[in-house]
Amino acid sequence: MRFWEIDCARGIAITMMVLFHLLFDLNYLGIIEVSLYTGFWGLFQKATAGLFLFLTGVVLTISYNRNTENYIQKFLKRGATVFAVGIGITIVTALLFPNEFIYFGILHLIGVSIILSIPVAKGKILPFVAGIFLIALPQLMNIALFSNPLFVWTGLGMPWRTFDYFPVIPWFGVILFGISFGNVFYEKGIAKFKIVMPEIPGIRILAELGRKSLLIYLVHQPILFVLIFTAITLLGRGN
Repeated sequence: MRFWEIDCARGIAITMMVLFHLLFDLNYLGIIEVSLYTGFWGLFQKATAGLFLFLTGVVLTISYNRNTENYIQKFLKRGATVFAVGIGITIVTALLFPNEFIYFGILHLIGVSIILSIPVAKGKILPFVAGIFLIALPQLMNIALFSNPLFVWTGLGMPWRTFDYFPVIPWFGVILFGISFGNVFYEKGIAKFKIVMPEIPGIRILAELGRKSLLIYLVHQPILFVLIFTAITLLGRGN
């Protein structure tokens, strides 16, 4: 059983991500000039990632509550799989963009976070408190030691130049908030409040996109580049 409201929210997050990456591609190729990491678009990028990671935490609690006996094995396998996909992205981007390759992006984070969430998968208060601590920690300390490439994933040092960087600190804290929320409102894998899907155009489409969020994440950038270069070629011929 799936919850349409979670799928719909993930669909919104993945749509926001595709829009942001479209602007990123256009900006990177010099077609437009947009300040993506400050002002409105900076907030938009953080809100997109925050929503997606929060929902990841919620989904983890539902998965846990539906398989409490074998959840450790399940989380280890799922976390390792997602992290392996992230490593694949690292390899591809290192070959294509050696100076800005993705060494710890959002999939690396999610893979590690799934495994780290095992001890708190059934918690309500502890994940919430731990989430606050992790989000606040970068504001309280920044240790030069963690700028070493071996520790850059922690988020406590200065990041390298990269296309996509989501360190465990503070972003795992957002997933912990989702775990806390999920255990309160989807306890035992059952929604505390049943929400009826409204008959609003686009809701079902967003929910369907949410169900395929990982696939969309993996294929959207190549598709965007093909569309952009096709448009450039056609417009160039038109002139």
